[in-house]
Amino acid sequence: MKSHTKQTIKIFWQHAWRYKWQVVVIILGILLVEGMQTYTPLVYRELFNLLAGPKTDSIYRQGIRLIVIILVLNFARIILWRLHNFTNNFFQPRVMADLTNTCYKYLQKHSSSFFNNNFVGSLVTKVKRYERSFEIISDQIYYDLGRSIIDTTLVISVLIWQYRLLGLTSVGWCIVFLLFSFFYSRYKLPYDIRRAAADTKTTAQLADSMTNNINIKLFTGYERENERFANVTEEQFALRKKSWNLGTWGDLWQSLMMILLEFLGMYWAIIQWMHGNLLVGDIVLIQAYLFRIFDKLWNTGKNMRSIYEALADANEMTEILNTPHEIKDLNGAGELKVKKGLIEFSNTTFQYNKGVEVLTNFNLTIASKEKIALIGPSGGGKSTIVKLLLRFLDINSGSIKIDGQDISTVTQDSLRESIALVPQEPILFHRSLAENIRYAKPLATDAEVIKAARLAHAHEFIESFPEKYNTLVGERGIKLSGGQRQRVAIARAILKNAPILILDEATSSLDSESEMLIKDALKNLMKNKTVIVIAHRLSTIMQMDRIVVLENGQITEQGKHEELLKAKQGTYQKLWEIQAGGFNSGNDKA
Repeated sequence: MKSHTKQTIKIFWQHAWRYKWQVVVIILGILLVEGMQTYTPLVYRELFNLLAGPKTDSIYRQGIRLIVIILVLNFARIILWRLHNFTNNFFQPRVMADLTNTCYKYLQKHSSSFFNNNFVGSLVTKVKRYERSFEIISDQIYYDLGRSIIDTTLVISVLIWQYRLLGLTSVGWCIVFLLFSFFYSRYKLPYDIRRAAADTKTTAQLADSMTNNINIKLFTGYERENERFANVTEEQFALRKKSWNLGTWGDLWQSLMMILLEFLGMYWAIIQWMHGNLLVGDIVLIQAYLFRIFDKLWNTGKNMRSIYEALADANEMTEILNTPHEIKDLNGAGELKVKKGLIEFSNTTFQYNKGVEVLTNFNLTIASKEKIALIGPSGGGKSTIVKLLLRFLDINSGSIKIDGQDISTVTQDSLRESIALVPQEPILFHRSLAENIRYAKPLATDAEVIKAARLAHAHEFIESFPEKYNTLVGERGIKLSGGQRQRVAIARAILKNAPILILDEATSSLDSESEMLIKDALKNLMKNKTVIVIAHRLSTIMQMDRIVVLENGQITEQGKHEELLKAKQGTYQKLWEIQAGGFNSGNDKA
């Protein structure tokens, strides 16, 4: 998988810099706090040197003065650090929320084919890991890496000022240490990216299995799925182990380098003390500063690895954010205005995969207020026509127009606001029934919602629930039967009242009684609208103004029900005979 580290950092920075004053306060807080922490050991050095001398009243007063200075420095440091924390308590959650919103908005604009090719569970994981990655990186910078760099710089500056040789030696050692940490973290990055991808794969497999739990039970696939999931987690284990082992080897080399510097530093200090060049306070200061350098730089190595691991976790989401949307509005796209509902497919060509065309120079005109049915064998292009009309997909050539307006030149929102779709398998939000119906018209009154539900014959079963219209329907509407979900979808379309209506097997999930109840509702729904009906049950489309037979992306027959039955050896006639024959055969057997 390609690394998108630079793009991730750019996106994080763009979101963080929206709150520049908080960033400035946080950085200033770190500078001041670290400056105080660096200065405090110098005061302690003076105090220890005083204590090593004769005990006099003057020494006592000076010692008390130094202790008071240390007290003031510590109080000031605590107050400044709390101010830093309160600022960061706003900054980080705010940026994390902004990043999550950015991911959400960008994902929602991806095409339907994008969601067909990605597991919902893995997308959710990528979004959550993205905001978590920012939190980790900003924590490492503000609380660890940033403080370490500032602190180490200040300490080494003091060492150069007070003990030139030791300070310059520390500079060289720090450069070697940081270069090792940086390049080792870069070397480890590809393994972290593969580990993150394995995490996503495991999540996706888990979500897919949970979603298909009923299939696992029906087809006794428990052992197979266990084995499949075990293979995925085994791959995840191997990549985690490799990544963590690399981290452990990095820690080992850093430890050896620290031991070497401590030995050299203290060896030099003892020699200088023996020659009378250093006092006890100087040795205490050097030891304190060396430990400060070790502590900060040890964490710096870990910080770099944590940052790169977080960047690896964010990599997949950044790739999605950098993937252009397949379906876009043109710059300056206008609003679709539908007065008649005339639909025209002109020389329309579309292919899902290169070289595999679904529609080729396809032509179809649907007159204003005309009701047509699309029928034909599976794969003939019926659903593709609907997706193209809604711009869930874009055509390769030709045009699709509504009232003379090319749908590629208008906004997607205005196009879809003009079309109501009742799909074969309606999916509902895990919200109340009222909210699901009102989704078609957010400002609809309760009376309008109930009226739409009555027309769709959904009111009766809704009223039977204890919570009535406030009943939560479960994820994807799972708490409702297929027929109930279908009637809610029809109620939603009735409430939307768009000039163009598409019914994709709208009665397929209904039992005979429900279908009979809803036919009148559909007739009312179709009044004064341009209607496209996709159906396999021919008995549901006999009253259409025109029936269009599609085969291999081409219109092979069209006309009214009676006309098509008269066509010799026509596809429609064959389909009708098969369905009618099946009914008769069933009756004979009964």
